[in-house]
Amino acid sequence: MARLLLLSNGHGEDLSGALLGQALKAQGHDVEALPLVGRGNPYGEATIPLVGRTREFSTGGLGYTTFRGRLTELIQGQVIYLLRRLLRLMRIAGRYDLVVVIGDVIPVMAAWLCHRPVATYLVAYSSHYEGKLRLPWPCGNCLKSPRFKAVFSRDALTAVDLSEQLKREVEFVGNPFMDSVLCHSNLLPYAKRRLGLLPGSRRPELEHNLVLLLGVIEQIPISQYGRGDLEIDLALVGALGDDHLSNIAQSHGWTLVLGQDTCPARLEKGGRQIQVRRQGFTSVLLCSDLLLCMAGTAAEQAVGLAKPVLQLPGQGPQFTAGFAEAQRRLLGPTVFCAASPCEGDELLQATAKLAIELLERSVNDPDLRRDCREQAMQRLGPQGGGRKMADLISGLLQKN
Repeated sequence: MARLLLLSNGHGEDLSGALLGQALKAQGHDVEALPLVGRGNPYGEATIPLVGRTREFSTGGLGYTTFRGRLTELIQGQVIYLLRRLLRLMRIAGRYDLVVVIGDVIPVMAAWLCHRPVATYLVAYSSHYEGKLRLPWPCGNCLKSPRFKAVFSRDALTAVDLSEQLKREVEFVGNPFMDSVLCHSNLLPYAKRRLGLLPGSRRPELEHNLVLLLGVIEQIPISQYGRGDLEIDLALVGALGDDHLSNIAQSHGWTLVLGQDTCPARLEKGGRQIQVRRQGFTSVLLCSDLLLCMAGTAAEQAVGLAKPVLQLPGQGPQFTAGFAEAQRRLLGPTVFCAASPCEGDELLQATAKLAIELLERSVNDPDLRRDCREQAMQRLGPQGGGRKMADLISGLLQKN
C-alpha cells in the first residue's frame, strides 16, 4: 500500500489527524505524522510515528490571538521552530505517495510547496463564521492546484460554499474527531439531570478555567434538588494531578475526597459534590444532559452528540469571550452563553441561572432536543467520518 504523511498544526488538528491516520492504517497504508505545533501527543497515543523531535510552547499554538502571544512565540523561538519543521518537510516529502493536510493555510501552503499529491481536510475553516468563507491568501490558489487531489470540509455549508468558490468538488463526509465519541463507552449511573464540566486541557489555562467553573457551581441552589436529581461530573485530564487539584480546591473552600475502589474522587463544598472523572471524558459527554464548557474541540463534540452547550468565557489564551462568540457562530443556536456585559461574580451567577434553565429544558423541552439533533448533523455530520475520508483517500491512490 501507499506511504502517507499527515501534516497538522494544532492540538485539535492533531486529534483529527490521529483518528484519520488510524483509519488509513487500518486500510494497510504506512502512515507517519509531522505536527507543526506542539508535541503531537494524539499521534503517539494512536501509535503513529512522528517525524523528528517535537516541542511544546506555552501559547499552545494560540499566540496569534494576542500581541502578547505573538511576542511570546517570538521570544520562545516558535517561529524558528516552525520554519525548521517546514524545512524538514521539504527534505523528506519525496518519500511519500501522498501528503494529507489537517488544518489551515500554513500546512496547505507547505504541502503545495512539496510538489507532492495532496488531500486536504479543512477542519479549521467554516462558512458558518461569516456566511461566506474568505480563505486567507494563498490558500484558495493552492486548493485550486491540480496537486490537490481532494478537499474535505468540516460541515455541509462550507462544502457548498467552497465548491462554488474553487470551481471544484469539495466534499463533506463527517468529521474524524467525532468518531471517538459517537461510539458508546462506559456509561455513568442514571441521574434525573446530569451536568458535565469541561474545563479544557491546556495548562495553566485549565486551572484558571476550573476555578471559574467551581464558582458557577457554588451559585447553584443545590438545596432545591433531592438525592439523585442532579449529578455534576468534571472531565479532567491526567496532566492535573490530585495534589495540584487538592491545592486549587482548598484555596477556594473545596475539599478533594480521593476515590476508593470503583468510586471516583469528588470535590465537596457546602453540600455540593462534583464527581472527578479522569479518563472519563467520553462518558461525561455521552451521559450529560448539558455541558458547561470552556474548550474548543470538546464543545464541537458535544454539539455533534446533539447535546446543548453552555459557555463560560475565560481569560485565555484560548477560551476568551471573542473565541466563545466565534464558537457560537460555528456551532449554531444550541450553544448558549450568559448575556454580556456580565463579568466577575455577576457572570458566574448568570451562568448558573442559565445552567438551571437549560438543564430543565434538556429534559422537558422536545423542541430543544430536536434542534440539537438537527444542528449535530448540519455542523458535524454523521458517524464514520474518518473511515469515509480514508476510503476516498485510498481511492485517490488507486487512481494514481
